[in-house]
Amino acid sequence: MATCLNLPTLAADFLGPLRTPVDVMGSSQDGGRNGLGESIEIEMSGGGALTCTYEECKIQEPEHFEYVNWLGARLNGGFRFINVPIITDWWGPFPKNRSSIFLQDIPHSDGSSFSDGSGYSQSSAWGEIVEAANLNAGIIRVRVYGLTRALRWSDWFSIYHPVSKGWRAYRYWDVLDVTSETNPVYTLAIAPPLREATPVGTRVEFVRPRFAAKFKTGFTLPSISEAFYAIQQNIQFSEAF
Repeated sequence: MATCLNLPTLAADFLGPLRTPVDVMGSSQDGGRNGLGESIEIEMSGGGALTCTYEECKIQEPEHFEYVNWLGARLNGGFRFINVPIITDWWGPFPKNRSSIFLQDIPHSDGSSFSDGSGYSQSSAWGEIVEAANLNAGIIRVRVYGLTRALRWSDWFSIYHPVSKGWRAYRYWDVLDVTSETNPVYTLAIAPPLREATPVGTRVEFVRPRFAAKFKTGFTLPSISEAFYAIQQNIQFSEAF
């Protein structure tokens, strides 16, 4: 069984993709056809696997070429992994001003900062699991903090699973219930289902959700040099298992 802990995170801002389509593939199987000849789909218990493509990444500076070369060296073959952020910066439930997405200069518990005067940072919108959920659970209860709008249609979020699955991304497809309080508790129907049992107190991240990934089957990332030192590359990922 693959272990997806302590992985590096893809430098999304550095690559600057023009588009980042994200989908969940293979979430059902064909269960035969009814009398009208229509296919009957049966949901897979695991809920399919995430896929993501960073399209038209701007590769123009020398360090861009070095970084792409490193990605190919690490990930070609599909047996090493990386955390891939899902870019929802302009429509997620958090401040749209980029400088407000992350809280900066958080001091140590004794009020002191690092030697250069800086502090910790954390995302401004997050949640916490309030009821333990089993592996493959399709419903979670989460208390949310710092949201700039209600959870309504659907949003991506991620959870760090510390036993073996590492970062995994989910989205909710229905809001089943919500409490009326300053930091409400949402009951959410999610897909895909949980990749690992999740205890009370587990943190839920809405800002730059991410998932452990490998290169998509059949994809490799070549090292390319062109005469004018500027190219655009697509990078395809699928969820790591």
